[in-house]
Amino acid sequence: MYTLRIHTVDFPQPLHTTVPSTTSASSENPNNLKPAELRGVAHLFRELSHAPAGNTLANPSARTTLLFVVAVPNYFSPDDFLLFCVSYLPNFTEILFIRNDGVEDRYSVLIRLENQFSADGFYCSFNGKKFKPSEVEVCHMYFVQSVQYTMSAEIATTPPPEFAELPTCPVCLERLDYDTSGITSTLCDHSFQCSCVSKWTYLSCLVCRLCQQQEEKPACAVCGTLNNLWVCLICGFVGCGRYEKGHASGHWSDKQHRFSLEVEKQQIWDYVGDRYVHRLNQSKVGGKSVMINSHCNSVGECGTCVCDGGAELDGALFSSKVEAIVDEYNHLLASQLEIQRKHYESLLTEAKSRKESSIAKAVGKAIFSRTHDLQDKLESYEEEKKAVADRNQELMKKQELLQKKFKAIEERERETLNSREEKVIDLQEQIRDLKIYVEAQRTVANMNNSDSIKGGTVLPVDSNQSSSGNRKRQTKPGRRHK
Repeated sequence: MYTLRIHTVDFPQPLHTTVPSTTSASSENPNNLKPAELRGVAHLFRELSHAPAGNTLANPSARTTLLFVVAVPNYFSPDDFLLFCVSYLPNFTEILFIRNDGVEDRYSVLIRLENQFSADGFYCSFNGKKFKPSEVEVCHMYFVQSVQYTMSAEIATTPPPEFAELPTCPVCLERLDYDTSGITSTLCDHSFQCSCVSKWTYLSCLVCRLCQQQEEKPACAVCGTLNNLWVCLICGFVGCGRYEKGHASGHWSDKQHRFSLEVEKQQIWDYVGDRYVHRLNQSKVGGKSVMINSHCNSVGECGTCVCDGGAELDGALFSSKVEAIVDEYNHLLASQLEIQRKHYESLLTEAKSRKESSIAKAVGKAIFSRTHDLQDKLESYEEEKKAVADRNQELMKKQELLQKKFKAIEERERETLNSREEKVIDLQEQIRDLKIYVEAQRTVANMNNSDSIKGGTVLPVDSNQSSSGNRKRQTKPGRRHK
């Protein structure tokens, strides 16, 4: 499936033609066809999931009533084009000639037909047909699902999801294989100094002009290297290959222009499919597919290039076969190396992830074990703390009890001591009285005249007085009581 985006800041303008069937409404022009002209840049996109196989008409979903003619040579005027397809003009409902100011040698045509049957017949009649029998230019057309007009160059060049942009240069389209471009067959591979290229789009297409230049060697637009150069089929950007600094693949990453032509071998690489998509021309010798790599080497009679037959053609075919095999082997080797690289990178990534996972598990297990041990110790410490607190409580109770007992014992001891002191005082008084009595008896016994104290009375005296009296009696033993 194909879709079209047109970058333009203009509006379609009426185009005056001299073809009778378009100048007035009549039986030859039942749809009142009014040709128009638009200034802009057309961008053609192909769906990635859809690969043309066999006849395009066999796929109903890819067919529409809208057809896009990629390139019409400028010497073929709009009147000539209308005369070219005059048999289908009554079935046209719209026709728009699209001109790009930057491309002076060709223009594009967008045609809408009244029904699918007419569209299929027009496609079968004119797709792949030469505009003039004496010229090499061929009419290439596509069924277009939709057309979008935009004033933004960024929107116009950005592929829709799951679509890829195709070159609008007919020579570059013919360089691509059928599965990519949808073009069934070509008579020339347009390599090196081919008159087809110089006549078709040598002035307007940067890729074709670069391929035909012999005097000046191209250089990478970024680093300036002259080796391993690739040119973008969409915009003509020249960059170095992946074995240099990879500016060509960098351009694909930035712009999403997936097709690039190797300048030296003139083979086209598809960055998305990661493979070569250059056309393999069909050789009539053996009916095998070989890639022609000569000045033209068209199959059969070209009529536009000088081709030698016989041994030279066989040698060219043999060389092209060998080169094709070498290229295929190199591509296979590169793809296998890339697969091996991705495989070992995936193994390294997997090993790294396993290592990180095992480390994380070991760390988690160690942390869990350590945490569990600390939790057990904490619980044991809490139990010990509780036991110590209980023991401390018991000891405090015992201490209070012992303090009470000590106070009671102290009180009893104090009372006992007081009682003893009282007894001592009492005994001392008794002893004192006894001493006084004994002393008095002794004194009385020692007196000569004992009759004088007979009938006397003993009176108690103070201890101080008695002591003083005793002292007096000791000092004056001869004195008596009256």
